[in-house]
Amino acid sequence: MLVCEICGQQVILEEDMRTHILLTHIENKITCPFCCLSGVSYDELKFHINTAHPESQDQGSADAAGTAHILGSVSNYSPTKTVRQAKGQSERCEGAAAAKASIYDTTIEHTSTSLGTTSANIGTAPVVGTRPTPEVSPVMASSQTPCCLTRQPLTKTLDPQSKTSKPLTKIPNPQAKTPILLAKNPDCKWSSHCEVEGEGGTREEHSKAKQKRLASPSKGKQFPCPICSLVCSDCSILQEHVELHLQEPSAEVVTQGAASSSSSPDKESPSSSNRGGGRLECPLCSLVCEDSSSLQEHVDLHLEYNADTAIDTSTDLRLARRLQEEEEQRSQQLANQEADDFKKLQKQFGLDGGGGYRRQMEKTLERAVSRGQMVPAEFHSKKAQMMESLSSGLDDGRTRTPGLLGALYAWYQREAGDCVQVWLCADTDHFCSSEGDRGWGCGYRNFQMLLSCLNRAEPYATRISDGSNPSIPRVQRMIEAAWREGLDPQGASHFNERLQGTRAWIGATEIYSLLTSLGVRARIIDFHQPSGPGNTHPRLFDWVKQYFSSPTRGGSRLPPRVVKTPQPPIYLQHQGHSRSIVGLEQRRNGTLCVLLLDPGCSPGDVRKLLTRDAGSALTAVRRLRKFPGNLKHQQYQVVAAEGVLSPEEQQTRILNSRTLRAERIP
Repeated sequence: MLVCEICGQQVILEEDMRTHILLTHIENKITCPFCCLSGVSYDELKFHINTAHPESQDQGSADAAGTAHILGSVSNYSPTKTVRQAKGQSERCEGAAAAKASIYDTTIEHTSTSLGTTSANIGTAPVVGTRPTPEVSPVMASSQTPCCLTRQPLTKTLDPQSKTSKPLTKIPNPQAKTPILLAKNPDCKWSSHCEVEGEGGTREEHSKAKQKRLASPSKGKQFPCPICSLVCSDCSILQEHVELHLQEPSAEVVTQGAASSSSSPDKESPSSSNRGGGRLECPLCSLVCEDSSSLQEHVDLHLEYNADTAIDTSTDLRLARRLQEEEEQRSQQLANQEADDFKKLQKQFGLDGGGGYRRQMEKTLERAVSRGQMVPAEFHSKKAQMMESLSSGLDDGRTRTPGLLGALYAWYQREAGDCVQVWLCADTDHFCSSEGDRGWGCGYRNFQMLLSCLNRAEPYATRISDGSNPSIPRVQRMIEAAWREGLDPQGASHFNERLQGTRAWIGATEIYSLLTSLGVRARIIDFHQPSGPGNTHPRLFDWVKQYFSSPTRGGSRLPPRVVKTPQPPIYLQHQGHSRSIVGLEQRRNGTLCVLLLDPGCSPGDVRKLLTRDAGSALTAVRRLRKFPGNLKHQQYQVVAAEGVLSPEEQQTRILNSRTLRAERIP
């Protein structure tokens, strides 16, 4: 248990004793019993009495002696220890503040010792209580009090004998019957106010002047805190700062180091000062700030950023949702477009399930009747012919035109004076599209042309047992049979192994599979890119010339100008259409020209070649001629028949067709 040496208060902890001494005995408001000085500590009051009122020691009373005893006890107990503790904690601050704290510590310690040694010489003076004056710190009182109470340098020693030379003035004491002597300092601008004439009088004016002076900021002066190392430029700010120290719950908080930065009157406030001198940590990001003002600005930035972020987040969220909706709409539109394109593609290639040759024929005939283009009797007659053809599997022959190659041979013998050489294939019939296959049956019609030639030529006729021309539905069944034998499994999977009842287009691979299943040796040559200027294919024309001219070579005799070769026609396929090459012209300037039979030509246009009219025949020949500038598709594929297959070769080709490859030129 600790006992206060001044008032006898008992406390348990040393920190509580320090707080008690500081609040009760050090910072308590004290008033000089001889003048109007107030708001100073006991040490400063003793220093003031020894310097300003040395003559009052002879006129004091027993109360003054008691007061001196109390002041001596207080000065020897806690001020030095407390200030030294504040000094120790403030050594971490910057140089200027630490130096001021050290000087103040030494000055207070020296003053306390001097007052303790001279307290017996004060005499009997009454103990005067505190007055209702503005609250100021000891430093404020030492800097701006009347009678010029200032701290002495460390090298000086208080000597009561040195004050006797100052003139003395008798002042009536309201609590003592004898007048009190007040030392007049010639350097003090308030010395005239120290000559008190009455109990009221100028003492009140002196106090008011002091309060006004303490309340107004002093320019060019700095006031260090006696507890921490904070330096203020205004005494009122220092007073508020000291009160914050006194409001702390424990003495350890009071004696902690303060912030090292000095503050100005318009920025420093009790709420913005770093009270304990410790590091301030941001509650949002754990950033350590040096003072509370920096922390406040930092937190404000957080709040502004959070507000902006919230606005930006909301805006970004709306933007993201809008972009997502637009993306979903585009994806849906793209999916719908792809579905529509796929349906159109299926319809274009006859895979939409809309029916095959028979269904289209019936619809075409019904449409013609409804439009008045056909009478009902003709409708029933054609429908009966169609049903007979489907049941027999043979073409009805309505679109067939035989004898074209013989007519061409005769025409070139008569008219082709500008041609150096002409090569024609073996006799071939022309088949054009009908109402049941218009728009998708060109591949089937070209196969009928090729098969019409193979049925007449050796050795193909002996290999192909059936010498008739099959109908389109029968050709579809023949291709399905070839797939079942193992030919072109990839092509079969493309059509789901079904062609009957559909309007599916066929190409070079299906013709190759069909010829192989019939025992005919066939080749697929792929002219996959243009080989000449302007997207032309001169290599294609050279290959066709070689194909037709190779059987006629040999011998020393010159070949005739018009040659009818035993070669079958060539199946020519390009994007969207197919035709048959039945001959080749070589002109005087070296230009090559192929002769094509197109299934798209009507029987009437083709049959003009059979007439004896030179003009009509020339028109029909011009329809057959195709120069390099007329064939500008990106890719062409040809299928050529080159003999028959033995059973062993046929099985080998069936096995090799699992990965069907074409010969690429160039």
